[in-house]
Amino acid sequence: MAGNPVVLDVLQTVASTLAGQTGGAALDIVDAGGGTGGFAVPLASLGHHVTVVDPSPDSLAAAQRRAAEQNVPLRAVQGDAADLALVAGKQSADLVLCHSVLEYVDSPPAAMAAIAAVLRPGGAVSVLTASAVAAVIHRALAGRFDEAQRLLAGLGGAPGGPRRFTLAGVTGLIEEAGLRPGPALGVRVFADLVPRVVADADPGAAKALQELELAVAVHPAFHDFAAQVHVLGYR
Repeated sequence: MAGNPVVLDVLQTVASTLAGQTGGAALDIVDAGGGTGGFAVPLASLGHHVTVVDPSPDSLAAAQRRAAEQNVPLRAVQGDAADLALVAGKQSADLVLCHSVLEYVDSPPAAMAAIAAVLRPGGAVSVLTASAVAAVIHRALAGRFDEAQRLLAGLGGAPGGPRRFTLAGVTGLIEEAGLRPGPALGVRVFADLVPRVVADADPGAAKALQELELAVAVHPAFHDFAAQVHVLGYR
């Protein structure tokens, strides 16, 4: 799956800013749990040195195939987010991606601490997680009221399933790791709520929905209602 365009746009801007601050055109980027390279390959295509760290050899192979198709170099290493400092090396990265990872790791605080150890001074982390609030809303709108009630009761966690986070929860993890929280985005605020028949009825509806998503992503009032929460953190 390709990286979300809203997040990719932010990452390109962050990478450009960091490159200007470091005085080099290419950054050292680590994509923790980067899977098939949906975010890693576009960044590598910009000339950055990107390493994907993922526990799945199949995902890493798919990432390397994607990179080969784009004719860009990509380093792939098998490993877990909690062991990132051992796999990538301490203070080895200017930018670390942590996308859809905290939902599944044994300890989100430990994973964030490992990421902080990998970051160089002035470096940044990009954190993307599933939203706990959106999960409740989506279940309720689908008529799954009991499930929505269970998710509400354990807001931020899901027994037997992946964790979900509030914006405050993600920000707290970043701060606990000794990093400074930066700007936040709401990713897919309406896209998962609008019935496909509505988007398909009008040839221009899909484009209009995409433009709406780009506009609403930066509005703080909508962050927790988005399917995913994106937060930057700085060392």
